[in-house]
Amino acid sequence: MGIQHIQSLELLFHKVAKLHSNTVHSLLSGKDVYPGQPPLLRALAERDGQSQKELAETMQITPATLTVMLGRMEKTGLVERKPDVTDQRISRVYITAKGHQGLLGVNETMQLMEETCFAMFTTEEKIIFRRLLLQMYDNLNHADFKHLVD
Repeated sequence: MGIQHIQSLELLFHKVAKLHSNTVHSLLSGKDVYPGQPPLLRALAERDGQSQKELAETMQITPATLTVMLGRMEKTGLVERKPDVTDQRISRVYITAKGHQGLLGVNETMQLMEETCFAMFTTEEKIIFRRLLLQMYDNLNHADFKHLVD
C-alpha cells in the first residue's frame, strides 16, 4: 500500500513529519550540526553570550539537557562557554566562527527543504496550509489530556 492510500490524517501527518525530520538530519549531518542544535545556534546568533539558564528558558528545555547539548557542541567547535566577568558562578555561551558557518548551513538546508516541500503549492495553498498548521498547534496547545494520562 502506497502513501496515497493512507486514509488517516494523523498517520499521513506523522509519515510526512518523520520523512522531513530524517531528510533534514541527513542533510545537516555533514555540517556537524545535529537535531536540536539549530535553535540553539539561532538563539546565540540573535543574542550571543546568554547564560545557560537563559538559553534553557529560551529553548524550553531543561538545564541538564542543555548542558549535554553544549558539551557536544563544544566538542565539535560550534560554541564555547566562558565564565561571566562579574559572577564566576554563571557560565555564558558564545557561538564560534564554526558555529556561524554551521548556522549558514542550517539556513541553506531549511531553505532547500521549504522549496522542496512546497514546490507544487500555490501562494494561496501555502497561506491556507500555514493557517491550518497554526490551528493544529493551537488545538494541541490548549487540549487537556491530563485526565487521559492519570
